[in-house]
Amino acid sequence: QLQLVESGGGLVQPGGSLTLSCAASGFSLAFLTIGWFRQAPGKAREGIPCISRRGDSTNYATSVKGRFTISRDNAKNTVYLQMNSLKPEDTAVYFCAGGPPLQTIISICTAVGGSGDFSYWGQGTQVTVSS
Repeated sequence: QLQLVESGGGLVQPGGSLTLSCAASGFSLAFLTIGWFRQAPGKAREGIPCISRRGDSTNYATSVKGRFTISRDNAKNTVYLQMNSLKPEDTAVYFCAGGPPLQTIISICTAVGGSGDFSYWGQGTQVTVSS
C-alpha cells in the first residue's frame, strides 16, 4: 500500500522554527515530484514548495520564500520542509503529496489548483504558530 506520512508538526512561538518530514512506505519517493501543501480553516489549500525527483528544481510560494526550505534524501526515502521565522499566518495543517516527475507540475504547484496532479497524499500534520 502506497503511503505518505508527515511528522514534525507542533506548537511553536512566532519567529521559531520547525522541520517537517515526509516519509514513504511501500514505494520509493525517488520517482516522484513531492510538494508540501497547507490548509488553514476556511481557506483554500495552498502549495508552498515543490521539489523535483532529483532535488535539482524547486518552486516556492511567495508567502514562504526565504523562510522555508524544501529538501529531499532519496536514500532515506524522505522529503523535508525546514520552516524558519514562523508567523501566526503559517498556522495550518501541512500535507505532503507525490506527483509525476514533470517540470510542469513543479511550475504550477504553488498556483491555485496546482495540487490537481498530485495523486498520493499524507494525512497531514498540524502546525500552530502562537505565543
